[in-house]
Amino acid sequence: MDTIQALVIAILQGATELFPVSSLGHAVVLPALLHWGIDQRSPEFLPFLVMLHLGTATALLAYFWQDWWAIITGVLGMGDAHQVKESRRVFVLVVIATIPAVIIGFFLEKFVRGLFGSPVVAAAFLIVNGGLLLFGERLRGRGAHRHLSTLTRTDALVIGCWQCTALIPGISRSGATIVGGLLRGINHEGAAHFSFLIATPIILGATVLEVPKLMHEHVPAGVLATSGLAAVVAGITALLSTAFLMRYFRQHDAWALNPFAYYCVLAGSISLGLLFLL
Repeated sequence: MDTIQALVIAILQGATELFPVSSLGHAVVLPALLHWGIDQRSPEFLPFLVMLHLGTATALLAYFWQDWWAIITGVLGMGDAHQVKESRRVFVLVVIATIPAVIIGFFLEKFVRGLFGSPVVAAAFLIVNGGLLLFGERLRGRGAHRHLSTLTRTDALVIGCWQCTALIPGISRSGATIVGGLLRGINHEGAAHFSFLIATPIILGATVLEVPKLMHEHVPAGVLATSGLAAVVAGITALLSTAFLMRYFRQHDAWALNPFAYYCVLAGSISLGLLFLL
């Protein structure tokens, strides 16, 4: 993998991790379409993957630092009684929403990605992801536009279960969790806000799990330098993507997921055609 390829993948990761279009699906399909021949299971790809995740997680922490600071200080009992109670409530909701993906991911991630991780299948699931986004828009609670502050533990658990579908390449983690929020009556902005909050421990957890493997690998200095540059690019892209999306979802609550749905259906269909022709 050369520097140009690394930067393209970093930009792709930083954008598609937050946009509801599946970062994993794009990471599987695009190299196949471009004939890059990148082996994502090779030891040299591991530090690159870890650094990309670290860059994305850092961007989310930077954008939502006030939320995380309130959660941390509240858990530690700092602040007035109302702040502490509310911060601890949000912390519990984040934990509840994270648990399903942690459990399912621990036991089934390798199996699911091995089963569904081919470029053709990932392209097909991009189309499925588009259908999922349209499904969420059509079946969201009519007249129910709850604010994030009304989120319950049941809501968090349902959203967390939706998050598990993103183990399949082509299904977007942010898209699935936003749809889960919409179906519980939460508005787009609130659903996206909670989706991005619970993304942080998931991405950081995935990064931490890979670190022990990384310590046992001999990584050339050039790979580390490229990975570090890619992490910065992915982080900047993710920060800009988050800022754009939060404003976008706030301003287009009636149909916000539709453009992403149409994109996924179109991109998946074109990719399928090209993969069968090439």
